[in-house]
Amino acid sequence: MLNWKDMQGKGIAMRAFKFVIPIMLLVGGVAWVMLNKDYTDVPVMSRFYITLGAMGVSGIISYFLFPKNEGERQ
Repeated sequence: MLNWKDMQGKGIAMRAFKFVIPIMLLVGGVAWVMLNKDYTDVPVMSRFYITLGAMGVSGIISYFLFPKNEGERQ
């Protein structure tokens, strides 16, 4: 079982917690609000799937966009 000290040395886990997950949550929240406000004629499940897709795409883009060793750069 991994604990927090084991994950500190791994760039992938730290980058996911620092950048990818917050960006995905922010994009998901904004997408859900915009779809519920402006596109109420779209079925709820379709809005949900669109929101999940936006979260997935933004997570993938942010994973590759941000550098792996952000803390080590000066």
